[in-house]
Amino acid sequence: MNKARILLVDDHALFRKGIASLLNEVPEFEVIGEASNGKEGVEKALQLKPDIVVLDVEMPGLNGVKAVELIKNSLPECKVVMLTISDDDQNLFDSIKNGAQGYLLKSMDPDELIKEIKGLTKGEAALSKNLAVKILDEFARISKKEVQSGDPQDYNLTEREAEVLILVAQGFTNKEIASRLAITENTVKNHLCNIMEKLHLQNRVQLATFAWREGIVNRNS
Repeated sequence: MNKARILLVDDHALFRKGIASLLNEVPEFEVIGEASNGKEGVEKALQLKPDIVVLDVEMPGLNGVKAVELIKNSLPECKVVMLTISDDDQNLFDSIKNGAQGYLLKSMDPDELIKEIKGLTKGEAALSKNLAVKILDEFARISKKEVQSGDPQDYNLTEREAEVLILVAQGFTNKEIASRLAITENTVKNHLCNIMEKLHLQNRVQLATFAWREGIVNRNS
């Protein structure tokens, strides 16, 4: 079994060691490195090329919000999930904008943390429920603004790609999208890869934001 190789970046050693111990007990995971600050985290990410980086938001010096941008610029295939004690809106949206695929609270249940990171390996967004609500609220706020009614053809999307994009924006998982469109999960993943390439975006949260901002969901849902 191919294990997901994980790098942990957190300035609190006790918490970091606890997370490492928790994740190493999961057969699908392997913690391959740790870092105690953002600068070291970026350096180790470039050196180790992990599949997933679990990144603390608030750290002295280079914080997680900036670190995720540096990591994603050099390692676009690496999945980054932010881990924080705070649900600060600005950090949340800045992290997503900089390429983070997830944003989780340190207060969450350990089993839920494992579940969310497992979902990340399958291409899902890793978001604490209350943070997902914040993002949906932001989508609602954006949709109330005066936006152009987007046509997927303007972005060179096929009809099926547009269907997948709309369902992503509505919060459906890959499995749910596959069921609704009567296609396989692998086909959904292939469509997502094509959509992200065409739109020059990095993950499904950015795709959802794009669809709402450009009016594609309003026009078609």
